This record gives sequence, structure tokens and C-alpha cells, in this order.
Amino acid sequence: MIAADGKEAPVVIVRVPATSANVGVGFDCLGIALDLTATFLLTPADELAIDGCEERFRGEDNLVWQSYLQACRELGCEPTPLKITIFSPIPLSGGLGSSSTCVIAGVAAAQVLGRGEYDRDECLELATRIEGHPDNVAPAIMGGLVSSFIEDDDTTSTRMDIADNLRFIAVAPPYEVRTADARRVLPKEVPASTAVWQMGRCVAVVRALETGDAELLGKANHDKLHEPYRSRLIPDFEPLKKAALDAGACAFMISGSGSTMLAVADGDELATAVHDALTEARPRFWLRTLSANSLGTTVDLN
Repeated sequence: MIAADGKEAPVVIVRVPATSANVGVGFDCLGIALDLTATFLLTPADELAIDGCEERFRGEDNLVWQSYLQACRELGCEPTPLKITIFSPIPLSGGLGSSSTCVIAGVAAAQVLGRGEYDRDECLELATRIEGHPDNVAPAIMGGLVSSFIEDDDTTSTRMDIADNLRFIAVAPPYEVRTADARRVLPKEVPASTAVWQMGRCVAVVRALETGDAELLGKANHDKLHEPYRSRLIPDFEPLKKAALDAGACAFMISGSGSTMLAVADGDELATAVHDALTEARPRFWLRTLSANSLGTTVDLN
């Protein structure tokens, strides 16, 4: 693209992976990055223009644009109209972090166009503030398996690698679960016994994902905090869980707050069997077999 002064306008290229939050027992704490990447091209323009998404997302309220504007305000940079082109294979049904990819793209563009460089730690801070929580933005930015907590508005995120043998089979139904409904159905309080159940298993799940111990993951990944309640909002959860486990999956969980679900398999052969079983059970659903993404967000300037 040629700018008004005759020079070629810079193009910021932001690549952000899909993510799955909670990871079963890691409610509001754990998130993983998956090898399914959204690409955003952002360049200064005479007026705002957005391509590559549904018509309803092409206005001033577009999340990439709004995140860019908020990041510019916080960074003290003067915003400029942008041409935003989106190439995203991530379904919008919810559960794979599609909104987080947009937030991160907007923040990264503000950094590069306003400051001249991408700063990962600052991007995480700003994206968490915009998104309201680090569940998805932290693994999307850092890659791998990420554990996060917030204290006094300060976010601490710890990154770990995920073993190469594990495969994640994502299945998205053609309907959404509203975040407000997913929050509404949760209990306000839980017994101490449930908290103890969850904590021990959360530690074991982290270890299993790091080492690739599918047997340990299968034993530990049984949530009591959110899945018993949120699964009622996903009519296909129980039959798909049975199909996945019967086919050899070591774990099956709600991805984020849904409606996407995630099966985990040990190796490509079992992953293929699980993928085929889920396809047979629900042939019209969106399905992908994915590895973990270790790279996280990358940003280039052309």
C-alpha cells in the first residue's frame, strides 16, 4: 500500500495461535496454545477498512480496531486509521480464543506503529487489561502451557512446554455458549473437599502435559468446578465425550467455557482414531487435530 506521501506504508503482520483455557481442571488458571494460527495484516490507511471477517464485524466496534485504539491511549501514541485484513481459521463458536487473537493483534499493531517495536511482556499486560483476564491471551502470546494468576492488578504467567506426543482434537458444534450463561450456571461456593480434589489434579495435569504422560492425564483430568454445570449448556458434550474416550482419547474436556470441546490423544495413530470417531458421531461439526503451539505470537514489520 502506498501512503499519501508516496512512500510504501508499513505492514504489521501479527500471527496469533488459537488457545484452550481451563484445560479441564485448571479453571481460570491454565491455558494452552494450539497449532492453529490467525494472521492479521495491519497497515496505516486514509480510513478504517476491515476485510476477512463477517460483515457484522467490519465496523468501528471491531475488536482488533478497538484494542488498537485502547492500546494507543495507554501507550500515549497517536492512532491512525488502519487497513485490517484478517485470515483466521479459528471458529467463532467460542472456546478457542478467537477474541483473544483480535485483542493481541490490535495491541501489537499499536506497539509497532506507535513505538517501533513489539514488546511481549507489555503486550501481555495490555491484552490482559483489555480482555479482562489472562486465560487465553497469556498462552496465545507465550505459547505452550501457561499458568496465570492476578494479584493487585499484577499478572504473573508461568510458561511450560507441552510434550510432543500429545495431540488435541478440537470439535466445535454449530452453536455458541454465551459467556454470561457459562458464568451464571457456576456455583457461588464450593466445599473444601472440592477445592482439595481440584488442586491435586491440577498439579498432576500440568505434570502430565509436560511429560506426555497420557495415563496420568486420564487419571487427573476430571473437573468438579465448572464442567458438571457448563456441560448442560452443550447438548452434544456427553455423547462426544463417550465417543472420544471409547476411541482411545485419554481426556475430554470443554475448551474454555464452550461450546468447543477438546479431546487429547497420545500420538498420531490414536488421534486419527479419535478424530474419525468424533466425525462419525457428528459429521457436520468442525473438527481439527492439532499439536501444541510452542512459539506463541510473532510480529513482523514489512
